[in-house]
This record gives sequence, structure tokens and C-alpha cells, in this order.
Amino acid sequence: MIPVTSFAGRTVAVFGLGGSGLASCRALKAGGAEVIAGDDSTDNLAKAAQAGFITADLRRVSWANFAALVLTPGAPLTHPTPHWSVLSAREAGVEVIGDIELFCRERRRHAPDAPFVAVTGTNGKSTTTALVAHLMREAGHDVQMGGNIGTAILSLQPPRAGRVHVIEMSSYQIDLSPSLDPGIGILLNISEDHIDRHGTMENYAAVKERLVAGVQRRGTAIVGVDDGWCRAIADRIDQSGGRVVRVSVKRPLADGITVERERIVRAAGGARSDIAGISAIGSLRGLHNAQNAACASACALALGVGGDNLQKALRSFLGLVHRMEQVGRRGRVLFVNDSKGTNADAAAHALSSFADIFWIAGGKPKLGGITSLAEYFPRIRKAYLIGEAAKEFAGTLGDRVPHEISETLDVAVASSARDAEAAGLADPVVLLSPACASFDQYRNFEIRGDRFRDLVTALPGVKKVV
Repeated sequence: MIPVTSFAGRTVAVFGLGGSGLASCRALKAGGAEVIAGDDSTDNLAKAAQAGFITADLRRVSWANFAALVLTPGAPLTHPTPHWSVLSAREAGVEVIGDIELFCRERRRHAPDAPFVAVTGTNGKSTTTALVAHLMREAGHDVQMGGNIGTAILSLQPPRAGRVHVIEMSSYQIDLSPSLDPGIGILLNISEDHIDRHGTMENYAAVKERLVAGVQRRGTAIVGVDDGWCRAIADRIDQSGGRVVRVSVKRPLADGITVERERIVRAAGGARSDIAGISAIGSLRGLHNAQNAACASACALALGVGGDNLQKALRSFLGLVHRMEQVGRRGRVLFVNDSKGTNADAAAHALSSFADIFWIAGGKPKLGGITSLAEYFPRIRKAYLIGEAAKEFAGTLGDRVPHEISETLDVAVASSARDAEAAGLADPVVLLSPACASFDQYRNFEIRGDRFRDLVTALPGVKKVV
């Protein structure tokens, strides 16, 4: 745990008592603050009370004595309308922040030079975060990994010299971190997502930009420049005098890091040097993972890792569960769990990675559906559609892709496994990459992915991929 001493002797409201909220309560209390905990859920309030925290209906208390509101990222800060707790805080002149802002303040107070890597992007941030942490661990460093990837940041060990914190950040978390100042900031890409929470693409991109714009002096901003939003951001950092490393997997760069024929290459001053190869690494399959690997490698290089150590560590990376996770094989059929592919852009990365796909898609649809995936339709041998989106997706696929409405995941797995095996193809792939949220049938994408894995491993003759 990281005790939060910056509010010692003062009273702090914490709203939202899930994992990160309770971790914030513990850290604030350990640092000497008085904590008043609130939540819209009576169950969460009861859990906080059982843990020894003062709980209250924050609608009914005076905000005059609060030094800050620590808000869960799940509560809207601006759009579509601010959460009622945000309005109460603003009316009382109380700052609204998140748990990562508390970490930033503690780091500045106690270990300002401790390595801090922050990672964001519309897609790929979890894989890149895990890969950076893996590369640094394999190089012998003390690594703490958390944030949006799962472990609340204040549950980690405190910053100190030589200890590397690698933190995944969503746009919601960045929005609640006004003084965010990583030593290394990684911005992978920006595409349309979370407009309901930010109002416009311009607002969403501006929030993402803050992570790399806030990089400490002498630090490094690593920016994937294969989309227009990020190219403009990299240019602005350059123009402001910041250090930026551009990364591209689609075009050569005169100065930066590229991926050419599955080799990560650094270009500088007209010279080109080979960094590492990513061919035949199953966990880094596809162009999107090439970008993840290139950005993670740029980070490792900035932190002093390179050469054979970097290559060996890349090859030993197993990847993330629910993200292009190779669950097993039956004969020639490979089963891949990409349950974290919750929007069309994420699903595009998975679809681009294979040639003969038996695609399981659907769930709670997002704006635009799968119309943007038309260029990948020739790769799909058949689609198996589940959840609320099934009829909409069937209409989009039309006569271009054979499909069936399976409705549920168990039916889809059984049908796709049967059809893939009977197809007689050299490398058929049963791919769960839903292009949808899970909330119509599953509480989250992890539960959906776990169910897929269980269904696949229960099939006769399935063997683990090694």
C-alpha cells in the first residue's frame, strides 16, 4: 500500500467504493487523513463500514470541511452530465481528483525521480502495459504494475529509487489526474471511443494528450503516429521542446522506431539500427501487437534495457488473458479468446491477424456496429452472432459473409468448432472478438472470456497451446 500523506490532518470524501475506492480509503487513512466514504450502492457502503471506514450519504452532509473529493473513474466528470457528487464538490470549491492523482502527489513528495511509466491509447494499452512490466522484470528491475489493468495503484508498493511503476490509464483516470507527470508516457493510438463520456472526439483526444504532454522534464513521450490525432500530438510536444519518440508500424520514419518485416528498427540521423525481432511470437501476432511491442521496446530502451536482454524478454512474453489469448488447439483449429475486443476498432486488429476465421461476435452493440470492418469480411469463413447485436450484425454481414444467429456463447462455440474442423483449411481459427460490450449477457468482458475458455477446453481433444 502507498500511504497518502498529502492530506494528513484533513478530511477527504471518497465516492465509489469498488476496488480502487476502498484502496484510496485505506491509503488516505494510513497517511493521516479522515475519510468519509460514500457510494450509491448500499452493499458497497456496508463493505466499507465493515472495513472500518466512516460512511455517509454524501448528499446529506456539509461539504465545507472536505479538502478533496476522490472520485471513482466510473462516475461521469463532465458528460453526459457531471455526477451529483461532482456538482456538490464544485459548488463548495472542493477539488475533484482520482487515485492516480494521489499517487502522483506522493511520488513528488517522497521519490520524485522514481521511474513512472504511464500508458494510454484507445486500444492496446493493457497489452503494452503488461509487456513493459515484463521487459523490465526480465531485465532485473523491481516492477509494480497496476491502474486500469486491474490492481488499484494505491495498493501497490510505494515509489522509490529503482522501483518502476508501470500504470495503465483510461481516459477517465487521466481526467481525474490534473498533475499527471510520468517519467515516460506512452500514447499508442486514438480512435473513436467513449464519446458519451467526453462529448466529442476533440475532447477525448485532448484528455489522452494530457498523459504525454505532462511528461516530466528530461522524460520521454512515446507516441504511435499511425493516426492523425496522435501525429498532431507528437508535433505539438516537439514544438514545445519536449522529448518525443515517434513509433510507426505502417510507414518508415526518418527519426523514430518502426517495424519492418517483423523487425523493430530505430532510425536516427540517417542511420538505422536493428533492435529486436517479433516473428513467431504468438502473443505478439498482428500489426496492432507490432505497435504494442515497438512502443514497449522504446520504453525499455529509454529505461536502459536493450540488446539480447530485450530480445529474450520479448520472446518469453505470454500475452494477456482475453486479448488474443491462444486458448487451445484441436487438430488444426486454433481457438483464440479476444473478449477484450469490445469495439469494432479492437476487433479489426484481431481480424487482421488471421486468414481463415470462424468469428464469434456480438453482445451489447456500440455506435457504428461493425460497418467499419467490411475490409476484413473476406477473411471470415462464417460468423456466429450472439447477444443484443446479433440481428444488427446479421444485417451488416448480409450476403457477404455466411452467418448464423447463435444467440448464446455456448451455441456459438459448439457450432464454430464443428464448422472449422469440417472446413479442411490449413489454419482455421475460431475467434471470439465480439466488437461489443458484454453487459447484455455478462457482467464484464473477463467473465465472457472465461466462459469462452471453459467451453473450448471442455471440447473433446483440445490441447493447450505451448
